[in-house]
Amino acid sequence: MQRDEKMKEKGSGLSRRTFLKVSGISLSVPVVLGHRTIKVAGAEVEVYGPGKVPIALTVNGAKHTAEVEPRVTLLEALRHELDLTGAKRVCDRATCGACTVIMDGKPVYSCSVLALEAQGKQITTAEGLLRGDRLHPVQQAFIDNDAQQCGFCTPGFVVACKVFLDKNPNPTPEEIQKGLGGNLCRCGTYVGVRAAVAQAANQYPNRKGGGNQSTSKGGR
Repeated sequence: MQRDEKMKEKGSGLSRRTFLKVSGISLSVPVVLGHRTIKVAGAEVEVYGPGKVPIALTVNGAKHTAEVEPRVTLLEALRHELDLTGAKRVCDRATCGACTVIMDGKPVYSCSVLALEAQGKQITTAEGLLRGDRLHPVQQAFIDNDAQQCGFCTPGFVVACKVFLDKNPNPTPEEIQKGLGGNLCRCGTYVGVRAAVAQAANQYPNRKGGGNQSTSKGGR
């Protein structure tokens, strides 16, 4: 009681006992705030969370809705909310490329993009490269050249190769190696991957010249 009296004497207006009582009540009440707008320095700022908020994602040409916490990454939303498991969670720190997806025509690590940030973007995953039962040329080339082993890195590599060939349909071996530098394969199937890219390049309609890339596994 003496400490409480001293706190009041110092002008705090709040005793230690009252402070602990109020704090305990606050901690026992869950915070479920969602999307709201606040004013900061006279400007309106949108604030999300910490509770779940609704999101809308366009993935593989289809629109999806879900409710996620603001901290949820695009990778987590794809796998756990939309059941699209092609993108893999391996390093979870944007270094290996196993979670690569296409967003507005560019390859991105989905483990480093928040689901909220992906709204309004066109997202394509490895599943989206299929055309019915027909494989994309890159997917078929990976099979033909045995460019996968454990398979964890394969979807990310396939997606990255697709974007690479869209921009450079007539690559040299050096360009292939450099262009796929953002994806890692712990099994070491780089020879097969490069051969797969060369094979798929020969099937691209906007390829110029042609025939200057070996499609055999031993060509790299």
